[in-house]
Amino acid sequence: VQLQASGGGLVQAGGSLRLSCAASIRSFSTHDIAWFRQPLGKEREFVAANVWSGGSQYYADSVTGRFTISRDNRKNTLYLQMNNLKPEDTAVYYCAAARPKSAYWSNWYLQGSEYDYWGQGTLVTVSS
Repeated sequence: VQLQASGGGLVQAGGSLRLSCAASIRSFSTHDIAWFRQPLGKEREFVAANVWSGGSQYYADSVTGRFTISRDNRKNTLYLQMNNLKPEDTAVYYCAAARPKSAYWSNWYLQGSEYDYWGQGTLVTVSS
C-alpha cells in the first residue's frame, strides 16, 4: 500500500495550491482520508479529514474557510485545495488513510495514530 503526495511548492501569501495524494489501496472508497501537516521544528497537526461513511468533513480551526478536502474514488486520489495561504501554513503536508473501524470514538479523526497509511509528505512554503 502506498500513498504518494504531490503538489507542494513555493507560493506567495494569498495564493493557492492544490495538493494531491494518489493511493494504491484496495477499497479506497471505504477508507477515511485526511491531511496533516508538520511545521519545521513543531509537532504534526491535523488539517482536514473526510469520513467515507456519510461524507462528513472536518477541518482545523486555522484552515476553516480556506482549505477544502476532497476525494475522487475513481482515481483513488485525495486532494487538498488551499486558498488564501498564509506564511503560518508553511509545513510539510502528509496525506493519510484509515481502514474502516469496528467502532469510532468522538473526534478520532484528529489523532494521527488512528490512520493506517501515510504518504511521504510534500513541502508547502508560503512567503510573506
